[in-house]
Parts: sequence; C-alpha cells; structure tokens
Amino acid sequence: MIKKIFIFLLTLFLFAGCASKNEPSAYADSFQNGNVDEFDEFENEFAQNSGSSFDPLSGYNRVMTSFNHAAMTNVLIPVSKGYKKVVPEDARSAIGNFLYNILYPTRLVNNLLQGKFKNALDETGSFLLNTAVGFLGIANVAADIYKIEQHDEDFGQTLGYWGVPAGPHIVLPILGPSNLRDIGGKFVDTWSSPTSYVKQRDVNLVNTYFEEMSVSAVQGVNQLSFDYNAYEMITKDAIDLYPLLKSMYEQRREKLIKE
Repeated sequence: MIKKIFIFLLTLFLFAGCASKNEPSAYADSFQNGNVDEFDEFENEFAQNSGSSFDPLSGYNRVMTSFNHAAMTNVLIPVSKGYKKVVPEDARSAIGNFLYNILYPTRLVNNLLQGKFKNALDETGSFLLNTAVGFLGIANVAADIYKIEQHDEDFGQTLGYWGVPAGPHIVLPILGPSNLRDIGGKFVDTWSSPTSYVKQRDVNLVNTYFEEMSVSAVQGVNQLSFDYNAYEMITKDAIDLYPLLKSMYEQRREKLIKE
C-alpha cells in the first residue's frame, strides 16, 4: 500500500507531461547551461506585474503552493538525487528519449489541430527516424544527427492558440501551477497518449492504471534528475513563492502558445 501511494504521488508530479511544462522544467535548460538572462528578464517583468491579475482562488493556491514546495524539497528532489547517483546520465537520457518518442501521437494531433503542418511533418520524421534508426527512440538521431526540431504541443496550447482564455489560475497537488484551460487540455491529451490507460480505447500500451502510474513515476523522477537544480535556483531566494511561480507559469505558457 505504501509503495502504491508513493508511486501515485510521483505520478501526479508529471501526469501533465509536467513534461514538461511546469516551472522547474520550463527554465531548466537556461540554468543548466549557465544562461540566466531569460530568468533575469522574467524577474524584471514580474516585479512590474505581480499581483495584477484576477486570482479568485489565491487562498487555496497559496496553501497548495506551500504543500507542493515541501513535497518537492523533502521528497521528490531527494528521490531524484538518489536516482541520479544510481543511474548513469547516458541511461537517463535514453529513458527520456524513449518516453518522449512514444508520446508522438499527442504532439502530432496538437500540431495538426493548430494548423502547424510543417511542425507535424517534423514530428513524424523524427518519430520514424528515432524508431527505426534510434533503437525505438532510445537515441534521438533526428535531433542529434539530422537537426530536426522538436515541436512539443499539448491540447492546452491548442486551446490557447485558438483564443480560449486561460481562466483562473489553479495550483494542483504535486503537479503545481495550472489553469482551467490547461486542466481541461490534460484530459483531452489522455486519449492521444500511448502511456495513458483508457478503458474505452481498443489498444493501450499499458493495461492498468497502476502501470500508467508506474510509467509516469519513472518519467517524473527521470526528468527531475536533470531539472532539480533549476527549481532550487528559482525558489531559494523567493520572498513570496506563490506569485513567483504563478507568473512564471503563465508567462511560460503564453510564450509556448505564441511559438
């Protein structure tokens, strides 16, 4: 029972595909490469705009932000640090590449729904190359050798692309910052995700919800093993963590929608 609860918590952390899009991962590349210009620019804008947006759930959101921060610093980051010590970087990169590759259907559907046909073609080419030549996606030959760009799109971005407003900001347990539009998008993306278990679907790569949670837990810990330094850098000197993460999430999502 304890094992199942632990895996469930880890699953929640990246159920969104936090791949990718929550605040630690969104800025991880900039921090890990020693380039903090993007974050400095954000801080200046945050100083001017903090507290200006309508936030009817701010009381709940602040409590949940504190809970999530405690879970991140006391559970998820320590687990990821231990995982990093045990699993070599090449193996962790291979795991991340493989899991990213099999989520191709979600990226394809959302690129097509946004009318980004060139991006959909890039994603298809990447998937075929990485599957055939990259040992089922373990090696990202499409990006590393053929320099094909990745275009990671989800249904929350698709809704934003077509003008659907974000709605109120909502902080989810473990998952972190989100909004009404993106929460709805997550449920739609479930249907196109091969790693989701959908009873109504004829073919599933996982056969139970527990298997789905296990895959998501591996994905979450594996990604965080690369990203936790970014989260620690973002939050270490924050006086008020909630508006910082809220503004960072909203600005990041708007940037992704406009790309």
